[in-house]
Amino acid sequence: MPTGDATPPFLTRTLARLFGLEPDEALPVAGGALLFFLLFTGYFMLRPVRETMGIAGGVDNLQWLFTATFVATLAAMPLFGWVAGRVARRRILPWVYGFFVLNLLGFALAIGLQPDNVWMARAFYVWLSVFNMIAISLAWSVLVDLFPTAQAKRTFALMAAGASLGGLTGPILGITLVGPLGHGGLLALAAVFLVAAIAAAMALQRWRDRNPVETGDIATDAAARSRRLGGNPFAGATTVLRSPYLLGIAVFVLLLASVTTFLYFEQARLVEATFPDRADQTRVFGMIDTIVQSLAILSQLFITGRVARKLGIGVLLVAVPLVVMCGFLWLALAPTFAVLAIVMIVRRAGEYGFVRPGREMLYTVVSPEAKYKGKNFIDTVVYRGGDAVSAWSKTLVDMLASQPAIAALVGAALALVWAITGGTLARAQQRMERLGGKE
Repeated sequence: MPTGDATPPFLTRTLARLFGLEPDEALPVAGGALLFFLLFTGYFMLRPVRETMGIAGGVDNLQWLFTATFVATLAAMPLFGWVAGRVARRRILPWVYGFFVLNLLGFALAIGLQPDNVWMARAFYVWLSVFNMIAISLAWSVLVDLFPTAQAKRTFALMAAGASLGGLTGPILGITLVGPLGHGGLLALAAVFLVAAIAAAMALQRWRDRNPVETGDIATDAAARSRRLGGNPFAGATTVLRSPYLLGIAVFVLLLASVTTFLYFEQARLVEATFPDRADQTRVFGMIDTIVQSLAILSQLFITGRVARKLGIGVLLVAVPLVVMCGFLWLALAPTFAVLAIVMIVRRAGEYGFVRPGREMLYTVVSPEAKYKGKNFIDTVVYRGGDAVSAWSKTLVDMLASQPAIAALVGAALALVWAITGGTLARAQQRMERLGGKE
């Protein structure tokens, strides 16, 4: 990118050297980190509320909540596809986030009026689960649209550190403010954070307008980003089905969701047994989130980018699944809350620090339509479909075998296949980068 003749300020040069950036990349990295910080602060402030409401609906009913979430995701996808095809690429995020702001304010009012309504709790659980996938996927879509692969390897982990910092701040705010504000007040505050995230995303678009990539990559061209993608509301699914590469990413995400769901069900069961009070449950979930984000931010700032540049994306996609496989084997031998908490923390910190940045780098070599529609289909429908299928599978495994060790061994097998898929995708990404995005 052009930098002009001016010498970057000393602080900018120092930070760029410390984190392995080009001097002119410090500003967009700060913007991307701010976008994720605002988004994740609001989401993670509400995440313990969601977990508490999920338990309020009955742990034995979690598989139904997962199924309802999948159905709601299927219903939301045509609406998202319609918006993505009819507004300029650069305006997709403001439109979608604006709609979510209205939803949050509506839930805040409803929960404030009927805080003990179990059906309201279930509805919010489903809504936040859908919002989470679409909002985070869309933020990453903007970044893979603005940054080519070489820049992504240097910058994505650092931007993701903003997500971890937000994930660290959000639970602290939730724990501190749930008393004076109540659940409805937390939702209203999250809406404020989401409005600020819209402003951060628009600022990134304007920065790229002023600093186009010299190679003329159409993904960063201002005129192209001001045009509509077009297509029908179901183009996300057809884009994925036409591409072996995107299908491979879909399998990777499906396996990730399955592993996560197996751990999630064990977490809900053990937390309910260990902490019967709902306020204590919210505090436990918040504490786990705090530890996870603290570990993730350290790796994102000082490890992930260097690993991606020196060892490649494959290490990011393979290392965590292999560690999780070992964690499942440990859980099979010692099915206690303490062991489960350690495995859950390692899995989630590893996903935020390694897997998510690596997974997003896979999309830097695909078309703009795939970056928005195909990617969002994978991140929402495929992920939530994996949740629903694995939720019922976990229930079936528990029915057939009363020993928790059996489910842990199944989880270990899934994690191994997950690791193999990640290595295969990394090699495919390298090949497509050499061929200019051609499969």
